[in-house]
Amino acid sequence: MSERGIDIAGAVRSGEELDILAVDAWLKSRLGDALQGTPEVTQYSGGASNWTYRLAYPSQDGSGHDLILRRPPAGTKAKGAHDMGREYRIQQALRPVYRYVPEMIAYCEDESVIGAEFYVMRRLEGIIPRKNLPRGVELDETEVRRLCTNALDTLIALHRVDYKKAGLEHIGKGAGYIRRQIEGWSNRYTQARTWNVPSGRRIMQWLEENIPGRERLCITHNDFRFDNLVLNPERPTEIIGVLDWELATIGDPLMELGNTLAYWVEADDDFLARSVRRQPTHLPGMLTRAEVVDYYCEKMKIHTENWAFYEIYGLFRLSAIGQQIYYRYHHKQTDNPEFAKIWIFVHYLHRRCKQLMKQHRRGL
Repeated sequence: MSERGIDIAGAVRSGEELDILAVDAWLKSRLGDALQGTPEVTQYSGGASNWTYRLAYPSQDGSGHDLILRRPPAGTKAKGAHDMGREYRIQQALRPVYRYVPEMIAYCEDESVIGAEFYVMRRLEGIIPRKNLPRGVELDETEVRRLCTNALDTLIALHRVDYKKAGLEHIGKGAGYIRRQIEGWSNRYTQARTWNVPSGRRIMQWLEENIPGRERLCITHNDFRFDNLVLNPERPTEIIGVLDWELATIGDPLMELGNTLAYWVEADDDFLARSVRRQPTHLPGMLTRAEVVDYYCEKMKIHTENWAFYEIYGLFRLSAIGQQIYYRYHHKQTDNPEFAKIWIFVHYLHRRCKQLMKQHRRGL
């Protein structure tokens, strides 16, 4: 981090080196004289999916091009995963109607250039709020609340985009989204289940039986968290960018809100929840999960009598994501020690789901 808390990249990880000469030649063949010299290459450590690099081009007048390159990780991948072309085109179409999307520069589908497809975009210089705000960024309670509501307003603005006018209707499958999500995550959890985690049958059955009768469709980011936001370094309560559009689709806005709140850890949550916190939602001034729902629904003029469904869905989906990661560790496909105890967290998330199911039955 810089003195202002600006997010910066570090050294390129061993085994993930970028053929910068090939990238530089490819970029210059498209941008021509706009690029001068050879860029300095660094790599961002955050995220566990696509590899992200910074390409800082020099210039004599100090106005060098500051670019970001994203590519999929090496090795095999599931069909449809890490689709750089899709992610690029979504952002390119969305940017004119949603100002938080970075400027897209170019997309390369020719895997012979660096061994994988990739795309390049303009870097947004700012603060990324991860588990804690970076050193030197201090917000009082009023400012934290403003940051929180600004983040929610950014999500609301996305959900209000007319995706048909933006030419993005094709990125989703249309009606039936909620049912497809329940069936899809149930199948993923079942396929990734190991002997030391719950079967999840009661939760999956409850979700199936409680699918809401009404479905709304809008553009959803599907990984909307503070660590995918970029803050203005001069005014850290202001959102200037939203990153990581890999999972974006046409979906239900309340399903997205449920996903977002599954990661929302409050200051007075239990020890296990606090131990896996990855964004600064514990700070004094942050809205509680209940306050987030009220704020969002009031702004969107949405009324729901069964919020429990969306909350339980978000928690169960997160358990399936965690279990998919743990499955790889359990079967020695990775030896990352951070994955060794994820199965405990899966138990915890299922317990929270069952507590909410019980409260729903009692009408609480």
